[in-house]
Amino acid sequence: MASETKQVAMTGNEAVANAIKQINPDVMAAYPITPQTDIVQFYSTFVANGEVDTQMVTVESEHSAMSATVGASASGVRAMTATSSQGLALMHELLHIASGFRLPIAMPVVNRAVSAPINIHCDHSDTMAALTTGWIQIYGENAQEAYDNMIQAVKIAEDPRVKLPVMVCYDGFITSHAVENLVLLPDEEVKAFVGEYKPTYRIFDFDNPVTFGPLVLPDYFSEIKAQEMEGMLAAREVILEVAKEYEKISGRKYGYFEEYNLDDAERVVVVLSSTAGTAKAVVDELRAKGEKVGLLKPRVIRPFPAEEFVKALSRAKVVAVMDRAETFSTQGGQLFTELRAAFYEASEKPLMKNYIFGLGGRDTTTSHIRTVFEQLKKDQERGSVDRKVTHLDVRV
Repeated sequence: MASETKQVAMTGNEAVANAIKQINPDVMAAYPITPQTDIVQFYSTFVANGEVDTQMVTVESEHSAMSATVGASASGVRAMTATSSQGLALMHELLHIASGFRLPIAMPVVNRAVSAPINIHCDHSDTMAALTTGWIQIYGENAQEAYDNMIQAVKIAEDPRVKLPVMVCYDGFITSHAVENLVLLPDEEVKAFVGEYKPTYRIFDFDNPVTFGPLVLPDYFSEIKAQEMEGMLAAREVILEVAKEYEKISGRKYGYFEEYNLDDAERVVVVLSSTAGTAKAVVDELRAKGEKVGLLKPRVIRPFPAEEFVKALSRAKVVAVMDRAETFSTQGGQLFTELRAAFYEASEKPLMKNYIFGLGGRDTTTSHIRTVFEQLKKDQERGSVDRKVTHLDVRV
């Protein structure tokens, strides 16, 4: 446990900016987009005040921001940026390049709906659209988790077994702009935890020259992508190792997901990020009435911990997976389809259904979660789900 911690009241964005300040990267590429903007705004103040050694690079677009971050990281320094929504979409080309180059970039992504129509509020359509880019994805429920995940992300990304970029995801406005109490670690604790960045390869190592961005034709492309996949597989173990190490200095425990009253739960809701807090309140309420309900809150989506999800949910009778993004496959949201696929060969399978909810920042209340549990009860009694995929909060 850290010898001296500091309890503060901060927004999620301010907490993440302070985590980055304690990490003290060499380069920060900055471009504003709501609701991420004040991460780099806070950080520019730290730079201006001489509180960090970071070279702040202001650019003309998110595409340029990721380009600058990729270039800086390839040169052998610790580099970061931050984004949301259309900004992440504009970066999409470079996301593949960052992972393909095996660059350990840690980037906060403040979840926001992707246009059209234009919307500045939270859903997960931005990061769900980036699941195939080779980036690790970690999600947080609140400001404390966003802060903790940001620090852990650097150590995960830079581990020699991994060498892949990481997105640290949390909900726009709900988490990014709401003021919460949280505990910051001492600067020296964070500095010691992340350590000094030691790049495996760098462009300016003239004694050991390497090539970045070559043309690779069919003779080697498959092998390169297979190696990238090995890094993602290795991240499974590294994520847990880093979490255990972080628990020693913070007292806070992390894993692939959080189980809340799950041991004997017959009806379970699975939901990411801030909505998990709302769901916990309903679980407590129904538990007080003797109902066997529970919650599973995923933290890590890439790599996808399929076996662990199956083990955690196999005791349930019926499961509702809540997705804050549409895939337009008509088969449900991304989290639902991957969880459902994970159960394909399982001997014990709960009934499983999907709720699409909260698109464009629509508020999800305890009454919504209560409705989900009530519908799960009917499904359990009937022995089948009435509808595989439902939009929870659409007006009729």
